[in-house]
Amino acid sequence: MSDFDLVLKCWGPVEADYAAYGGLVLTRLFTEHPDTQKLFPKFSGMARGDMAADAGVSAHGATVLRKLGELLKARGSHASILKPLAHSHATKHKIAIDNFRLIAEVIGKVMAEKAGLDAAGQQALRNVMAVVVTDIEADYKQLGFTG
Repeated sequence: MSDFDLVLKCWGPVEADYAAYGGLVLTRLFTEHPDTQKLFPKFSGMARGDMAADAGVSAHGATVLRKLGELLKARGSHASILKPLAHSHATKHKIAIDNFRLIAEVIGKVMAEKAGLDAAGQQALRNVMAVVVTDIEADYKQLGFTG
C-alpha cells in the first residue's frame, strides 16, 4: 500500500469534521510551539485557553486540512496545488519552511490520537510530508525566499 493510501485510510474522520480536527491541530501547534502563534496575526494575542473554542482557529485549521486532503488525494502529482500555496506563504505570509515540518508533526499526532492513524500510517504521513515540504522549499528557492 502506498504512503498516500496508508494515510487516506484514516482520513475519513478528518474529512468528516475538518473544523474540529483543524481546531485541534492549530491549538496543539500553538501550545507545543508557541512561537508559531505569532505567524497567524488574527490569533497572535489569543490566550491558549480560548483557542479550542474559537471558531476562527477551527476555520483556519479546516483550511489547512482541506489543502492537505487535496495533496494526499493527488498522490504525488501535487505541483499545481503546491505552487500557489508556496507562493502565498513565501511572498505574503513569510512562513519559514520549518513551520511546515512542525505542523506536519502535529497533524500526525492528532491523527494518531483521534483518527486511528497507526505507526505505519504515521511514518507514511512523515514520508508524504517530507516530499511536500521539499517541494515547497524548491518553490521558495525559485521565488528567492529563504525562510
